[in-house]
Amino acid sequence: MNRLTDLLHIDCPIIQGGMGNISHAELTAAISEAGGLGTFGVGTFSTDHVRTELARMKELTDRPFCVNIPIRVQPDVKEMLRLILDFNVPAVSLSAGNPKPLVPVLKEAGVTVMVVTASVKQAVKAAEAGADVVIAEGYEAAGINSNDETTTMTLIPQIADAVSVPVVAAGGIGDGRGLAAALCLGAEGVQMGTRFIATKEALVHEAYKKKLLESTDVDTIIVGRSVGKIRRLVKTPYASLLAEVEKEGTTLEEFDTIADEASHIRGALEGKLAKGHINGGQIAGLIRDVPTVKELLNLMMAQYRTVIEGINQNL
Repeated sequence: MNRLTDLLHIDCPIIQGGMGNISHAELTAAISEAGGLGTFGVGTFSTDHVRTELARMKELTDRPFCVNIPIRVQPDVKEMLRLILDFNVPAVSLSAGNPKPLVPVLKEAGVTVMVVTASVKQAVKAAEAGADVVIAEGYEAAGINSNDETTTMTLIPQIADAVSVPVVAAGGIGDGRGLAAALCLGAEGVQMGTRFIATKEALVHEAYKKKLLESTDVDTIIVGRSVGKIRRLVKTPYASLLAEVEKEGTTLEEFDTIADEASHIRGALEGKLAKGHINGGQIAGLIRDVPTVKELLNLMMAQYRTVIEGINQNL
């Protein structure tokens, strides 16, 4: 289809976001089997857990898949690199930290390297460091975001103009119309997180999926601005608590203790929406069903083609 699909050996220019703490082999493999690029996010997982999940993925699919390393979040990056090389993982995405020291190690092993960026400056540095793909993420996206708060629509064309490698758009994309828009802006693919949570294969708590189905265009909230750690969440009782704590005044250390990984696990995996948070992008307002991954990708590609055909007819 384009440089991205050729490089990653996939059928659809659709990539799964890393989604730390809630990543698992079944969802990753299902996305790859459906023609996209499934991504397993190592988050804060232990070496043993990641090893088990990678082995499981090898059992579930022989299609290409990706591993995401959030550099400042994962406590043992060296072990993650070793596992990636041991399991011959074909693609890696790097986020939440300086990718420059890791890129040569991965490239030498023949791994395709993608780097998540939130500004033109970051994208240029990533390309100069040897990244094969730049993922440009606007602050419409779920979870921790850039303090610059640049939107996807403004970010993509600027980054596409600034680098020669393929660009992937992330943040605010959940259907074929978003895919078409991203490609029109200069991207060659998209990365999605929130939309993949509302699929049958996603092993999150049903309360999480139900909350996404109920969400409107204004049902996400930004917290963490006052402590320099912007995070987009779905509006829940716990998200309201976080916002109130921040309003009353808090430090980064204090805020991190109540918006930590354990809080995310309580919300996303245990469904305790009054005791833990759930991440969600602004795209949540578009989610109205919980299809299989294959159904979702097929529908997205059909909708994308319809949109492009409509554009051509109206020119």
